Formats: sequence, structure tokens, C-alpha cells
Amino acid sequence: MKYQAVIFDLDGTLLNSLEDLADSTNAVLARRGHPCHASEKYNYFVGDGMMNLLRRALPADCQDNDYIEQCVLEMKEEYGKRWCEKTRPYPGVMELLPKLREKGLKLAVLSNKPHEFTQVVVEKYFPGQFDLAFGERLGVPRKPDPQGALDIAKSLQVSPAEILYLGDTNTDMRTAVGAGMFPVGVLWGFRPAEEILEAGARVLIKHPLELLELEGLQ
Repeated sequence: MKYQAVIFDLDGTLLNSLEDLADSTNAVLARRGHPCHASEKYNYFVGDGMMNLLRRALPADCQDNDYIEQCVLEMKEEYGKRWCEKTRPYPGVMELLPKLREKGLKLAVLSNKPHEFTQVVVEKYFPGQFDLAFGERLGVPRKPDPQGALDIAKSLQVSPAEILYLGDTNTDMRTAVGAGMFPVGVLWGFRPAEEILEAGARVLIKHPLELLELEGLQ
């Protein structure tokens, strides 16, 4: 199989954004009088959209949807202030992307981060590197539903079977499997190897440049 495109998850795959996400969420929690969490706790809070992030971070007695939605609005405001304070690309990512483009591959991002943030973040850190960047969009179910990934395949005019999908969580691997793409789990992100393998990863890589060794890219 000769691959024609690569879809990347954003947070935990391309970018280490955990501290900015944690700081933003903790600011909301503190303002509302709730306990804050250590940054490492956010490894398991993030990945499934802001609504689920706040749901996981809030106390058990604060799970009313209306309340969570209010916190999400505050979270967007907080994150809008600090999304690039500590966030950085993972080592090797900036070297990988141009090498993939040199091979003629189309590149895209699919994130559960709100669409407007996804586009701003991708343009800030990776200008000109991606053909498409989709975040969570109105009317499109978030990952692990495969619809977003299939929308990208259609836009790129590439068969799903000819697309590599890279991610660091079970959500990403389930998305790839559901879309009929080749799931590659990355081990530098937010979740452990066991979780990624159980969710369907066909290959695990420890460094971005290891992707270039995959059969179908050489």
C-alpha cells in the first residue's frame, strides 16, 4: 500500500499543549471555588472536546449540563488568553512535516478542540504545512465518530485506505479504525501504549521521524 495522505491529531500528537489547557481549566475552577488539578491529571481529562474536559475536571456534584456549558464559555475565554504561552511542537515534528510534503503526501489535522482554536493554533505553529485543519464543528460529531476523518478524505480526494492516521489516545485510534484508515499510535503524547493498542493501533512510534520508516512511505 502506497499512502497518499496523513491525518494528525493535534494536542498530544503535534503539540504539547497540556499545561496551557490545564492552566486555563484551573483558572475556571478556581474562579468558581472548585479544587484545581495537577497538570498530569489533565492527561486523562483532555482529548474528547471542551465539554468533556470540564465534565471530568468539575466535582461530581457539578455535572449539570447547563453549569458545564457556562464553564465551557469561560474556558474558551481563558484559553484564548494563554493558548500559546507554554504550548510547543513535540521534538521531531517540525522536521517530519516537510519530509512528508517532499514525498508528495497531503497533510491534515483533525482535533476535538473547537474549530476556531484549531485553525488559529495550526496556522501559528505550522504555517503552510497542512492542506486542511478541522476542529470540532457544528453539525459534525466529534471523534471517535469517523465523520470528520471521512470529510477530510473526501476533501483531499484520497481513499480512506490510503491515509495514515496518527494520534495519542484511544479516541484517535477508534476514529482511524472507524474511518478505515491505518491507525498509528504515538508514544510521546498523553496516554500509555496499552490504551492505544487496545483501541486498534497497528503500529506504535516513539519519535515522529520513525513514521518515515513505515512501509508505504519509503
